[in-house]
Amino acid sequence: MTPGVRPEISNPEFSYRVYRVILIYVRRLFTFPNPVNEHAARTVAAGVVLQCLLFLATGWRWLLMPLALGFLARVLTGPKLSPLGRLATQVVVPALGRPPRLVAGPPKRFSQGIGTALSGLAVLAAFTGHSTLAIVAVAAIAVAAVLESVFAYCLGCVMFRWLMRAGVIPASVCVDCADISGRLRDAVAARTVTGVAS
Repeated sequence: MTPGVRPEISNPEFSYRVYRVILIYVRRLFTFPNPVNEHAARTVAAGVVLQCLLFLATGWRWLLMPLALGFLARVLTGPKLSPLGRLATQVVVPALGRPPRLVAGPPKRFSQGIGTALSGLAVLAAFTGHSTLAIVAVAAIAVAAVLESVFAYCLGCVMFRWLMRAGVIPASVCVDCADISGRLRDAVAARTVTGVAS
């Protein structure tokens, strides 16, 4: 035994257990929720609209950093590491008191990926003297975020569906997206329960 080293730390079995715990934690951290509460997604989109408008009104390029980092955090971990995502899921949506409206997670993650790419492009453009390109990228994000937050129309989700139909994204990535029969049954059941159906 090495002097000054506790025996359990030098034990290979102990090291393996620590490795497994860390691996499980990292896997849980880097997951995206599926399904996603549509109300939370729309609330996050409203926050993104505000961030975009603030940049477009002021031209302060440092504002692009939290926008890009927020998208990156959400695409990697969902709301776990995103302050805006946590605010939406843990404060705003519970305060609204609306029942969750669950939608498939993979298209929403794809949308966050598009936001990551566009906001990353905006950061790169703004800090290399291409401010017009940065403005165009942020304006595109703002348009998509307005459609999501106000009308519940997710442009990234539409692109995701097109790519699935074209076979670029395999059906196994989003089983709910490929087979809508479960969602249709749930919608009919919800309408029947609320007395809307005749």
